[in-house]
Amino acid sequence: MPELTVGERQWTVAAGSNLLDALNQSGVPVPYSCRAGSCHACLVQCVDGDVRDSRPDALSPAQRDQGWRLACQCQVVEDVQVHAFDPQRDGQAARVAAVDWLGSDVLRLRVTPERGLRYQAGQHLVLWAAGVARPYSLASLPEEDRFLEFHLDCREPGRFSDAARQMKAGEPIRLGELRGGALHYNPDWHDKPLWLLAAGTGLAPLFGILREALRQRHQGPIRLIHVAHDAAGHYLAKPLAALAAKHPNLSVELLTSAEAALALGQLRLASRQTQALLCGHPDRVEAFAKCLYLAGLPRNQLFSDVFLTRTS
Repeated sequence: MPELTVGERQWTVAAGSNLLDALNQSGVPVPYSCRAGSCHACLVQCVDGDVRDSRPDALSPAQRDQGWRLACQCQVVEDVQVHAFDPQRDGQAARVAAVDWLGSDVLRLRVTPERGLRYQAGQHLVLWAAGVARPYSLASLPEEDRFLEFHLDCREPGRFSDAARQMKAGEPIRLGELRGGALHYNPDWHDKPLWLLAAGTGLAPLFGILREALRQRHQGPIRLIHVAHDAAGHYLAKPLAALAAKHPNLSVELLTSAEAALALGQLRLASRQTQALLCGHPDRVEAFAKCLYLAGLPRNQLFSDVFLTRTS
């Protein structure tokens, strides 16, 4: 059976074991979210030996040449030495700026890094606290906000969200690696219709992207749809309404889960130039995508990212 080495630790795993599971089950904390190769939260570096990779196209040739692999997409088939992210050695120091509630289920965490962080709306960052790492999308905008903002779904218990509930302003926190993610605003979309479809806290990165589009004076119509479990789940209803009142080309639709199927089934494209960005739970994102495809949206004009509810 192949041997897996991380730092000074070495242990045997069954041939064909998933690399992410083999690491996490042995106490090497590697964060993950989608397990589909899209969020890039589980990036690790193979420094000796290699793994069987089912998604070699998910990384650039330069990244692959340097040994980077997405652990969730890899199987251990031979002896391999892996470099896993160490928050104390590789992470960036930061401090909690504020913790407050946006509604009953969404915790807003604002963090100030000790050094400036260059990022774009739609990217996500791995946060380390209380020995737990989780990737979260940035809801903040670098050109306007002095802090990094994250929206944590606290409907279910989770080790990181439980720790975040106890955080106080001024406490230290470590920042992991910044990921590109699939979501972004392209200035070439300047005069094209832009649709943003979010479920739950999938609204966080799209809120940043919306603000970026408005900052760049997007001229095409912008349609934002947010699906929540119930009306109380529309945790950004007020700031979205304020933006819509200020920008005539922005329309905001707030749907509950009970209303979503009928409303989404009635989607119609006014232009085949429409660009669509989707974010939320995989089932909801899949439903969004299906409705858009049926409405005639070309597949290369749809960008998506998925969130999974974590209970550990």
